[in-house]
Amino acid sequence: MRREKRIPAALPVRLANASKGFTRDISASGIFFETESEYMPGNSIDMTMDFMTPTGKLQFKCQGVIVRVEQSGAKVGVAVKISDSLLRYGKN
Repeated sequence: MRREKRIPAALPVRLANASKGFTRDISASGIFFETESEYMPGNSIDMTMDFMTPTGKLQFKCQGVIVRVEQSGAKVGVAVKISDSLLRYGKN
């Protein structure tokens, strides 16, 4: 049984190695995203997602550990357990 409820979400995600992807779902403790880049379970990963709100841009930056990788044709699904995150307004 999962500790946190997963929310389906298709949001663009930028990865530290200049790769891009789209989230499939997000929870308070993790993110599952799809990309065309290769990743390995156990590796650390840095991700950034931007959201537009009525008061401006909101940026969610997080670090985590890859817990699972699923190959699906040309796409790679990556499950990440979030270990640290920062939520802030603005571009930086």
